[in-house]
Amino acid sequence: MRRSSSSSSSSHTEPAPLQKGPRNDWQTIRSLLPYLATYKWRVAFALTCLIGAKVANLGVPIVMKKIVDGLASVQHLTALGRANDSPGIVLIGGIGLLVVAYAVVRLSTSLFTELREILFAKVTESAVRTLALRVFRHLHSLSLRFHLERQTGGMSRDIERGTRGIQQLVSYSLYSILPTLVEVGLVLGFFATKYEAYYAIVTFIALVVYIVFTVKVTEWRTHFRRTMNDLDSKANSRAIDSLLNYETVKYFGNEQWEAERYDENLKRYRTAAIKSQRSLSMLNFGQQSIIGTGLVFILWRATQGVMAGRLTLGDLVLINTFMLQLYIPLNFLGVVYRELKQSLTDMDRMFTLLAAGREVPDAPGAEALVVGGAGVRFENVSFGYEAARPILHGVDFTIPAGTTTAVVGHSGSGKSTLGRLLFRFYDLDRAHGGRILIDSQDIRDVTQDSLRAAIGIVPQDTVLFNDSIYYNIAYGRPSATRDEVIAAARAAHIHDFIESLPAGYDTPVGERGLKLSGGEKQRVAIARTLLKNPPLLIFDEATSALDSKSERAIQHELDSIARERTTLIIAHRLSTVVHAQQIIVMDHGRIVERGTHADLLLAGGLFAQMWALQQQRAEEPRADRDAVDQQGTAHGIAQDTARA
Repeated sequence: MRRSSSSSSSSHTEPAPLQKGPRNDWQTIRSLLPYLATYKWRVAFALTCLIGAKVANLGVPIVMKKIVDGLASVQHLTALGRANDSPGIVLIGGIGLLVVAYAVVRLSTSLFTELREILFAKVTESAVRTLALRVFRHLHSLSLRFHLERQTGGMSRDIERGTRGIQQLVSYSLYSILPTLVEVGLVLGFFATKYEAYYAIVTFIALVVYIVFTVKVTEWRTHFRRTMNDLDSKANSRAIDSLLNYETVKYFGNEQWEAERYDENLKRYRTAAIKSQRSLSMLNFGQQSIIGTGLVFILWRATQGVMAGRLTLGDLVLINTFMLQLYIPLNFLGVVYRELKQSLTDMDRMFTLLAAGREVPDAPGAEALVVGGAGVRFENVSFGYEAARPILHGVDFTIPAGTTTAVVGHSGSGKSTLGRLLFRFYDLDRAHGGRILIDSQDIRDVTQDSLRAAIGIVPQDTVLFNDSIYYNIAYGRPSATRDEVIAAARAAHIHDFIESLPAGYDTPVGERGLKLSGGEKQRVAIARTLLKNPPLLIFDEATSALDSKSERAIQHELDSIARERTTLIIAHRLSTVVHAQQIIVMDHGRIVERGTHADLLLAGGLFAQMWALQQQRAEEPRADRDAVDQQGTAHGIAQDTARA
């Protein structure tokens, strides 16, 4: 037998924490590689085109050298008056062919470059799509606790920046860093074999100093970028939170307060951005100094070689062109490295979200729920959202298949927690938390998808998508036909209201459904639950936002529907549960009474007291009810009566 509530502990299970601090860059890159490896042959062809483009690019200055040397020879022959001789004509014709070759080589460079981009475009975009979809799915698989503890705006921004970071990482790596490294290797090899080693050594030293300087300074200034990202996420989260709660801001006249809170983050972001720009300027100046110094040493030695006759003018042009071809992208390489570090930082936040553990995972080998009559059993259930604050203590009751059970009690008694546990927003501790069974199957041992497909819920606080009324009702079963959607709306007594609107079912409901009243939103929620047509229903204060007339109409419809289904009603208004075959009365997380409406009234316990109080309030004048709400004492009622 399982332990009683006196010896049971809270079932609180901490979610796997998000990793503290940024991960190693190589970890982030390794996390991305599997998404690129799916198209390995396309990647291989793209890299082949990359090498072909750089080889062709290397041929450009070589052909130019031959053209310059040929022109110098023609100029020499002209000076001697022999330009019209047969050798001179042949030489001029050869120069023409070299000009054509120059154009072909440059065109080949462009051709290979574009082929590389065409081949790799599918790889990049597919990786972005796959990863973004995986993160999106993963966030939906995380627990309710995870989302309650984090701001949606910040997570949305992290995903947006992360996917953009993938595109930038792949683009900069394949289109800038790798081509530059290939070109550096080709140029250094050419210098070492064609000319003296001095050119290769000076070029190599300048490159090493440049890269070391860039890496060190960029590493130093990376924390400025991370700070900017954090502040940007906070500012965005505060802005979204404020706009989502637009009505609340207006109710309390706190526009200026919200603006000041938003501006506080903007000021901190501005400070971090200024520091980042200053460090960037220092980095750019240092890079240009290194490049300029190396270029002076190279060109001075080449100039000496021309003056000594060891090199031709074509050689000087060749060396200068090679240096320009190297240093122009190398100068950009500094920008690329900074953007690369930023991309890795942005990707790190997205991969950290992806690494967040699921607090409520499916058990290994979990099978789909097999629904028969959909009988429900809460067996010695003990639970707390936090270990130090237990909510439920040994709750034990059964909902026979096809019957209605209502749970009532004061606010904070744990009523709504029962619905969250049944829906598996949270899991019970297996050692001390008890069990919840549906048709004798522990809900922890079945897949969450099959469990939730069998349950329909109408929550007390209905939040709608910023779309049309039709979309929100059809969300209960997206494959439903329009006639089925309209039938569900009729059953929820909202069809006539929808038809009275200018746009009918295409009427947009606004952000979180704020264009509709509370009662209209709740009827939409009832309609989409009816459209889902599940065997097990949960009504969590399902008619709390309705007026008395609408409540009676919908309550009659709900009663009719509930006769064919297992139903759990969580209610504060006792008049809505008089028909229930079983009423559970809870107080401070424990069941204190149970029975039918008539039995509980005869018992004269907590239920009878609550019933008497609600009946009294229903019969009181409106002014008296307001006084009870404000003061809650008989003295207040007497004063109001005397004033009347």
